[in-house]
Amino acid sequence: MFQPKKKRPRIRKTMSGLIALALLSSLVLPSVAGAEPMEPSQVQFTDVSVQAGQSVHVPVTLKQPHYAAVTAYNMQIDYDSSALEIVRITPKYVGGNLPSIVENNEENFHYKIDNEAGWVRIIWADFTAGEHPVPVEQQLFDIEVKAKNNAAPGTKKLTVNREDAEHWSFTNVDYENYTELSGGTITITAANSGGDNSGSTPTPNPGNSSGGGGSVSPTSPVVTPVPSTPAVTKGVDIYVNGQKQEQSATATTSTVNNQVTTTIHVDNDKVINQIGSGLRTLLLPITGTGKGAVVGELNGKLVKTMEGSNAEVVIQTDSGTYTLPANQIQVDQIHNQFGGTTPLEDITIQIAIAPSAASKQTAIQAAADKLENTTVIAAPVDFEVKAIWNGQQVNVDRFNSYVERSITLPEGVDGSKITTGVVLQPDGSLLHVPTKVIKGNGQDSAIINSLTNSTYALIYHPATFSDVTNHWSRDDVQDLASRLIVQGTGENVFAPDRSITRAEFTAVLLRGLGLHAPRSTEAASFTDVKTGSWYEDEVQTAVSYGLISGYADDSFRPNSEISRAEALTIVSRAMKLVGLAQADASETTSLLSTYSDSATVQAWAAEPVASAIKQELVQGADGKLMTDADISRAQSAAIVKRLLAKAGLI
Repeated sequence: MFQPKKKRPRIRKTMSGLIALALLSSLVLPSVAGAEPMEPSQVQFTDVSVQAGQSVHVPVTLKQPHYAAVTAYNMQIDYDSSALEIVRITPKYVGGNLPSIVENNEENFHYKIDNEAGWVRIIWADFTAGEHPVPVEQQLFDIEVKAKNNAAPGTKKLTVNREDAEHWSFTNVDYENYTELSGGTITITAANSGGDNSGSTPTPNPGNSSGGGGSVSPTSPVVTPVPSTPAVTKGVDIYVNGQKQEQSATATTSTVNNQVTTTIHVDNDKVINQIGSGLRTLLLPITGTGKGAVVGELNGKLVKTMEGSNAEVVIQTDSGTYTLPANQIQVDQIHNQFGGTTPLEDITIQIAIAPSAASKQTAIQAAADKLENTTVIAAPVDFEVKAIWNGQQVNVDRFNSYVERSITLPEGVDGSKITTGVVLQPDGSLLHVPTKVIKGNGQDSAIINSLTNSTYALIYHPATFSDVTNHWSRDDVQDLASRLIVQGTGENVFAPDRSITRAEFTAVLLRGLGLHAPRSTEAASFTDVKTGSWYEDEVQTAVSYGLISGYADDSFRPNSEISRAEALTIVSRAMKLVGLAQADASETTSLLSTYSDSATVQAWAAEPVASAIKQELVQGADGKLMTDADISRAQSAAIVKRLLAKAGLI
């Protein structure tokens, strides 16, 4: 049975593990000095192009003579860290069905990223006495590379010092394999104006990033565009705790690349002196800007004061509103990124709402066209947060809790014609983010909650299935399908009573929560999650958010049906993420006692099941919980919808 508190998956974390692996490789797989094959093997880094601020995948492939059999390799890839950063390494070959080293119970594929120094080290070895060498032609791994927001157009190169054996080594059972290298050119094109986070992969912290990611990106030079029209500055009113504060801010409006931008400069010291430690809400309202961009500008000292008061800053514009708790900016982490000695008042925090560039609008429309019965209702909007100091900037890419932003619908657009908000992925697909529509006086608004910053659009995607027309789950299933959370099993068919696998349930829950990428670059290892499987990324993401931990034998069992108890255990962890209270020990006993089969609820599932009952996510049937029974597709949809609704996300 699924045990929620068992050992967590192993994580690739330390350079010592890499060094040990390399040493063990040299002991287990000796080579004949000076021996070389008649024909060299070829390693190819695929040449790619990428837009500044976005990421791209670089396949690394080995092609070797038919008589060759590479059983271990080690390479250190260097790159220009001022323009590029490595997001993650994904192994594509680990050696047949033996993904682990028997001798020390650690995996035989390791990597280490240092985005500060600009290198990544990859090591692999086959410890089965040559039974699972790399095939004659095989992709070894995939490199996900991001071009930094400030990266100048041009070409960069992934390079390897092949003269240094510590940086480049391919070993055969019989000899040190002579291997050549080709490719690795990355062509960087200019970023679109109006935002650069569309579909980009969240950026890990600089330095030792194999241990996990963070909420802010590495520092990069600030690129200051030259306005095409003179800047106009005027005084504006702001509101502290709902009270107007006159002469506490100015607004500067200028035009850059045909984009009108209004920047609100807050008088930080005046606001701090006025509110002391009692600040709860700082509202920066700017109207009359139409489709222009709006940037709220505060310094780190004010943000730190607000953080201590659990306050939030609200940017309110014609196109939307951004409500950002000060503690989600994580000014201390930003401060450390800038060296840790900079006065907080010298750090500028910019919070921006801007219309997306035309190229993003085109990409979103193209993605919608690929979906059946889908209409883009409102133009996409970019939401960004960045910190600036001494010509350097740090992007705040992700948050520890859901952050709310809204998009104002165009006049005359009925909010009932919105089924969900979406984000554009690097592969050109649209994915759901938790969205609800609020009726307004004249104009409705779509409220979007997300754990990351991105580009958001609103779509209308009504969905129906012929086999749920008279089913109890019809409303839940069709609502989630219209939000791109659940999918049918065939032509207009959902199969509501069919059981659902552990991988499928995990994927549905992640889509519902709007979690589309891991929160860090840590790689989780389950013995039965195959590289390249459709659920590989979903499992990785779920582990990174603490939603799944697998079984005691380090398996996940992705294709096994999931029981109601197992499903509710995962849901209970999601409850923590969305801020729903769980049942305590006394509540657990009381809540379970009302069901006739409460004695069959296993101890590890008692609290999660009781928590789901407390939040009215489950009700049971005929006075029974039936926790050991498989959960159906319809029941899964109903529980996920209730979770999102109870959390106020939809």
